[in-house]
Amino acid sequence: MSLNTPSTELPCEHQSGCGAIERVVTPKDKDLGGFSVRRTLPTRELRSVGPWVFFDHMGPASFAAGTGINVRPHPHINLATVTYLFEGEILHRDSLGSLQPIQPGDVNLMVAGRGIVHSERERPEVTAQPHGLHGLQLWLALPEADEETQPAFYHYPAKSIPQTQVGKVPVRVIMGEAYGQRSPVKTFAETLYLEARLSAGQSLTLPVAQQRALYLVSGGVKVGETELSEHAMAVLAPEAGVTVTAETDSLVALIGGEAMPPRYMEWNFVSSSKDRIAQAKADWQAGRFPLVPGDEEEQIPLP
Repeated sequence: MSLNTPSTELPCEHQSGCGAIERVVTPKDKDLGGFSVRRTLPTRELRSVGPWVFFDHMGPASFAAGTGINVRPHPHINLATVTYLFEGEILHRDSLGSLQPIQPGDVNLMVAGRGIVHSERERPEVTAQPHGLHGLQLWLALPEADEETQPAFYHYPAKSIPQTQVGKVPVRVIMGEAYGQRSPVKTFAETLYLEARLSAGQSLTLPVAQQRALYLVSGGVKVGETELSEHAMAVLAPEAGVTVTAETDSLVALIGGEAMPPRYMEWNFVSSSKDRIAQAKADWQAGRFPLVPGDEEEQIPLP
């Protein structure tokens, strides 16, 4: 998705944690015209978790026939985007010529590197009927040595993402390695991203990472003795043995990985260099980014 303001931060509530939880961030809903988005990264209190520098939870949303997601072409640099859906479909196009619908359980990984432009819309056959959309969009900071890498796009169908059961808890290892499973999704630094669906009363001991955070997509859980409200993100201590227990049927996402040096963020641009962001802004305004084949007529202007 593209942001409509120069700042990437959305308001949220913050509280200090205790024990296994270092802090809790609870985002506020932001209406983007027909559906809500909740942003837990970045906020003033929490800029990143491992290499992850952006975390949006979109929906669940219900669209009437003739309406839906319609994000015009916009640019990115020096990052990688990850799109993951629970419901619905988004049609990805980019300046490399990629044309790929993403459906629930798939992973779209777009490596912006030195610069890419993409749009996110819906196929006519999707918008022609009432439909829903629910998913997560995340950005990864690329290591400085990879920030100007060649742009690339990777699509991983749902069947290629490893699944396992830990006890009786179904877990999908979307990126990185956990519970003896390794995801095929490309990474540039130590990265962790998994989801787990816990039935009421079930518990799951979480894998360790240098930095990690647990997001409650739906339901109600406890981390240790601390209750986590729906749509809250708990930044976890690095200790082993941290356990999440479901009080109701729940869906959680765990993100993490190695700590990265701070990044500058403005609009859709992320970089270790302020000058590089200034150059990207000038390039977008001057029309020096490539066009998106099949979607050349519109662009989102620099805010």
